[in-house]
Amino acid sequence: MSENTLPENTLPENVLPENQPAQSRTELDNTELTRTELARTELARTELSGTDQAGGAVLCEDGKKRPPWAARDPLLREYYDTEWGMPVHDEAGLFERLVLEGFQSGLSWLTILRKRPAFREAFAGFSPDAVAEFGDVDVARLMADARIVRNQRKIDAAIANARAVVALRSEGGLGELIWSYRPEQTPEPRTLAEVPSRSPESVALAKELKRRGFSFVGPVTVFALMEAIGVVDTHLVDSHRRGSSGVWTHEGAA
Repeated sequence: MSENTLPENTLPENVLPENQPAQSRTELDNTELTRTELARTELARTELSGTDQAGGAVLCEDGKKRPPWAARDPLLREYYDTEWGMPVHDEAGLFERLVLEGFQSGLSWLTILRKRPAFREAFAGFSPDAVAEFGDVDVARLMADARIVRNQRKIDAAIANARAVVALRSEGGLGELIWSYRPEQTPEPRTLAEVPSRSPESVALAKELKRRGFSFVGPVTVFALMEAIGVVDTHLVDSHRRGSSGVWTHEGAA
């Protein structure tokens, strides 16, 4: 790592450690925090010489530039380099990311990535049809599964969202709905401070999703989803991933 890399043990003040009692986590249920916002918090608390306090791209030891949140942990780096921002259109893939974004609210995204294999197993591979059929026995099973985030409101939301996904099929499906909110231009941030946490499109999409029965889909969570699946491109301009999705050019045009 370069000298700009954030310390591995730095943890934002509003992110609880994984071993924090589940009851304490409920205080953060309604908190929408994106990976960018979490990284901003870390930068604000970091005083290492050479760290770009504005949150610019970090030059890593492999010669590639990445945002601070993707530069310090191997799992986050792999996710950023191979998955984040790449277009996703299939229903199961979109449902998985929607559910995980909801579970991430108030928590570290690294926590969610580490638990993703367990989430996939616990939620039937994120098959909307299977999850839509979950009942009280399944909820109890999930609440007893220490490998995932055990939050009943988020579990109930995932099940309700699966049912909403199934209901959407008669009107074009989840993918058609989400991608219909792609803007004409995407941001061109040079630092994390310039990355928005919401947009007019994410506000409108969140409202529409809620109207259709989805929950844990506030404008910030929805914007994070749009970033993750390529609907918008908020890769830093100096990042090696900028413009790599095939949806957006490096200059932010569709």
